[in-house]
Amino acid sequence: MLVLSRQKDQSIVIKDGDDAIEITIVDIRGDKVRLGINAPREISVHRKEVYEAIQKEKEAEMDARTDQRSRSVEDLER
Repeated sequence: MLVLSRQKDQSIVIKDGDDAIEITIVDIRGDKVRLGINAPREISVHRKEVYEAIQKEKEAEMDARTDQRSRSVEDLER
């Protein structure tokens, strides 16, 4: 993990090919840091707990589809 120190109104840039994500320290209040994130529209930006919830939901949908396909195959075999 790369660890960087930044102060309010300072930024870092993450670049991959033609895409760049800029993260700016907007405000610091006590133990909370507010970040501004400028990213291309095709790149999703989520808090980690939201991202993990989305992934769990996708996994549940895939499991449901797999179960449904298995039941359909079993029905055809009868």
